[in-house]
Amino acid sequence: MTITIYINGKREILECQPGDMLTEVLRKAGYVEVKKGCDTASCGACTVLIEDKPVLSCSYLAVRADGKRITTIQGVAEEAKKFAQFLTAEGADQCGFCAPGFALTVLSMKKELRNPSEAEIRHYLSGNLCRCSGYEGQIRAIKKYLEAVHD
Repeated sequence: MTITIYINGKREILECQPGDMLTEVLRKAGYVEVKKGCDTASCGACTVLIEDKPVLSCSYLAVRADGKRITTIQGVAEEAKKFAQFLTAEGADQCGFCAPGFALTVLSMKKELRNPSEAEIRHYLSGNLCRCSGYEGQIRAIKKYLEAVHD
């Protein structure tokens, strides 16, 4: 079967099977920036934005994406670079494997939440696992980034 999706603003017609997960379909189409992590919706490495909301693509059936807007980290590269500067300043830029999904989640949070509390930030990030840190530097970076972009 075929699905039509809009990836980073570009219309794509992709082949898939009814049980294919979005991660696999996107990677086969050349969107290798969509990482494969756990394949159990536990780590967040496969996060993409669907209609501006973070989604774990390893547990999202590709057929459900038909007709929808999908954003990968490449689609928000400039804004992600700005956020990365805040991570670097807080010493929270470690191995980078979780970074694309993490950044997409934060960029979505920026649009959805205004002046979130630390508890709200942690809750929003609950689908993203970073094995390198204790999240303290990342939380500081997120707070500073959100303050800077909302001023």
